[in-house]
Amino acid sequence: MVLQRAVTECPKKVAGLVDLVNLPTVLREFAGGRSQMSHISFFLRKWSHIKEHNLQDPTNKNIVNCDEKLKTVLLGRSKVQLFELPMIVKLHFPKAPKS
Repeated sequence: MVLQRAVTECPKKVAGLVDLVNLPTVLREFAGGRSQMSHISFFLRKWSHIKEHNLQDPTNKNIVNCDEKLKTVLLGRSKVQLFELPMIVKLHFPKAPKS
């Protein structure tokens, strides 16, 4: 329901999340060698990596303790707040030209 409303109210913003883009080299390595991926797909892959490798801090689930692979995507930081994840990853994605 929320996604449907977002699509009708802000189709360009949603398209920016689901359109395929060419990944920079750092993100390609994290994405298993894929050269293109949508912003949302990459974010989900990153989240899966965090869950699979149990990288959330056990005492504070709002903190992610980065392993070496995740550090390459998160600007070399060893700890990141959950709310920072989308902002940091967004830095790697090229800005879409305004039309």
